[in-house]
Amino acid sequence: MSTDDTRPVLADLTVGDVVGTRTVEVDRARLVRYAGASGDFNPIHWNDAFATEVGLPGVIAHGMFTMGAAVALVEDWAGGPGAVVDYQTRFTRPVPVPNPGVATLEVTGTVGAIDAEAGTVRVDLTVTFEGARVLGKTQAVVRL
Repeated sequence: MSTDDTRPVLADLTVGDVVGTRTVEVDRARLVRYAGASGDFNPIHWNDAFATEVGLPGVIAHGMFTMGAAVALVEDWAGGPGAVVDYQTRFTRPVPVPNPGVATLEVTGTVGAIDAEAGTVRVDLTVTFEGARVLGKTQAVVRL
């Protein structure tokens, strides 16, 4: 894959290659830690009564947490977060987090495009919860 076995080599990649898969388990404790780190204390992320009152199925994971958990797959594959030069997504569905228990996200990264001149690869991420996509058009551009 690469000369130092830590970073992929652009010339070795083909559109359609799977760069990795990952399972991310989210529980209420993770939501509390993320709220503290991000400063996002919206009660939809910790209060079941409030979340259902506003029409949600219960407490949901922070969208930015979900987005960050997904791109970690690309960061690890590329050898660090500094390789990611662009990242975007659309939030398509909430991720309800049970109490007790975990919500399990499934993440798959696939090479979507290669720009040899720029030395970049677009990695398309599929992020699902219970078989349904929770992020849409999720793409990270990586400079190798």
